[in-house]
Parts: sequence; structure tokens; C-alpha cells
Amino acid sequence: MVATTSPKNVTIDGKQYDLQGLSDNAKSQLTNLRVTDQEIERLNQRLAIAQTARAAYARALNAELPKTEQ
Repeated sequence: MVATTSPKNVTIDGKQYDLQGLSDNAKSQLTNLRVTDQEIERLNQRLAIAQTARAAYARALNAELPKTEQ
């Protein structure tokens, strides 16, 4: 888990690091993680929209089906 605790620090797996002390490669990987986390959040939002739409379509279909007696 990655969290920025201040503009100069980042917490990774419960340990705090000074951003200035990280290598360029570590900073690049941190950026990659942040971008990936944003994409996951975007996809989760799209999934929620699709699930809501699916439920609405299922209700609409159910309302259109002929009623049968059992």
C-alpha cells in the first residue's frame, strides 16, 4: 500500500520514506503504482455503472416477460 503523507514523504507498506532519498527508478515505479491505482479506481467505477445498468435491464426484461401461473 502506498500513501503520500506529505509532499516530501511517502508511506509504503507502513514505512515512511523521504521522496528525495529514493532512486530515480524507485520514483518511476512509485509513479507507475499511482497511475495504476487511478486506473483501477476508474475501472471499478465503470464496473459499478455496468452492474447498475445490468440490474435495470434485468428488471425491465422481467417486467416484459409473460406472467405464468405455477
